Amino acid sequence: MNVSAWSIRNPIPAILLFALLTLAGLMAFRAMKIQQFPDIDLPMVVVNAGLPGASPAQLETEVARKLENAFANLQGLKHIYTKVQDGSVTVTAEFRLEKNTQTALDDVRAAISKIRADLPQDVREPTVNKLVLSGSPILTYAIAMPDMNEKELSWFVDNKITKALLSVRGVGSLTRVGGVSRQVNVALDPDKLLALNVSAGEISQQLRQVQQEAAGGRADIGGIEQSVRTIATVQTAEQLGQMEIALRDGRRIRLSEVAEVSDGVAEQRSAALLDGKPVVGFEIVRSLGASSVEVEDGVTKVLAELKAEHAKMEITEAFNFVEPVRENYTGSMTLLFEGAALAVLVVWLFLRNARATVVAATALPLAVIPTFACMYFMGFTLNVVTLLSLSLVVGVLVDDAIVEIENIMRHLEMGKTPYQAAMEAADEIGLAVIATTFTLIAVFLPTAFMSGVPGKFFVQFGWTAAISVFFSLVVARMLTPMMAAYILKPRVAHKIPAWVEYYSGWASYCLKHRVKTMIGATIFFVGAFALVPLLP
Repeated sequence: MNVSAWSIRNPIPAILLFALLTLAGLMAFRAMKIQQFPDIDLPMVVVNAGLPGASPAQLETEVARKLENAFANLQGLKHIYTKVQDGSVTVTAEFRLEKNTQTALDDVRAAISKIRADLPQDVREPTVNKLVLSGSPILTYAIAMPDMNEKELSWFVDNKITKALLSVRGVGSLTRVGGVSRQVNVALDPDKLLALNVSAGEISQQLRQVQQEAAGGRADIGGIEQSVRTIATVQTAEQLGQMEIALRDGRRIRLSEVAEVSDGVAEQRSAALLDGKPVVGFEIVRSLGASSVEVEDGVTKVLAELKAEHAKMEITEAFNFVEPVRENYTGSMTLLFEGAALAVLVVWLFLRNARATVVAATALPLAVIPTFACMYFMGFTLNVVTLLSLSLVVGVLVDDAIVEIENIMRHLEMGKTPYQAAMEAADEIGLAVIATTFTLIAVFLPTAFMSGVPGKFFVQFGWTAAISVFFSLVVARMLTPMMAAYILKPRVAHKIPAWVEYYSGWASYCLKHRVKTMIGATIFFVGAFALVPLLP
């Protein structure tokens, strides 16, 4: 069945089809996320283990090697990277790309559980996480309030700002940089400990039981069963000082009698500087799959609300990695529109017919916009890769429509009606148009199946280009002939331009002198490859 002829005889179904595709594409475009690069999932697992006070040599022997040996036999393992520092070990297990990330995560956890008893008793429980490439900060702010010192400002960031910004959709985590952390200091008096015959270890052991809650079972109170909890929590340093310490001889003393308890800050091991001055700041990391632009807009709105509540608060933007994303998106969209406008201009210069230009140019938006719907349902985003793909094929999308409309114009010059010219011309070159389109698809689609890390990025490139080219074929076979049949007017033969006559003369010469033409083409072909080593 000739789909072009069916579309010409029944224009309403074709119009409704593309109206629905356009509507779906526009809705998908508004819902798509804007990112710098597509989020890719690499099967890499990071294991962190800590042993405070241990030297790198000790950690390498007692922790790192045991973890490496445990991972060595895992299926699909490619490389192991180990980093040993004072008090901590980081082991990264890289698996082959065919390995499912969740399966790799489960395998690593199972391997650690098998050797957990062989690790030093004091080593902290190893944490296992998959490597997230989107885990770098996208926004960094510095905050200042004249009526708060460094300690109070740090608490304000940890409590107020963190809670407010984590409620923003797309914010994955917030980390304070600079500032200080609260710490309750307990300075024991050696003379008093000696007089009471109590050691620092005994005091430390009883302090470990503070800030703990435990289930205490159930109790029947007044005929009603209620749950019971044992609570050992304190809120201030003064409350901790009033804590009773049980001695070996049965006596009980308060902690404040043998130690000085003060509410202070922990040792500062890092600092944040802005323009050479110490500041308290915070970094924002977006969650996987979230739009960087939406995260920035949400964060800006929440910070404006906080500033309205605290008039003296000053917020300075230290780093903004979202602005380049916004600029790349704007530039890519501008390039897309400019390319489309130039393509339409070239069509008009060659056809010299306003109605024919409109029919051919319609193929461009009707091929691009439905592509957004497919991209959305495939989980793609608006990033450098997908927008580059659309920018590259924007000139190709009108090729099929130009071939169709040019052949229809040729039939019109034969004295045929637009309806008859569209029917015969579309049937005449239908197979050639389909073959040309699928040749282009065969060029772009294999990039979606590239192996390695580059293949993870180019999967969206290949599918986006192939889908848009396919929609251009659908437009050229269904909509272009139908529009030409009802929009174009009868046309008489016109004088052939001089440049066409020149081209026809060159083409005739090449056809008559085939040997010379092949020799010249071979020389150009070989010469082009000979120039490759000269490229910088």
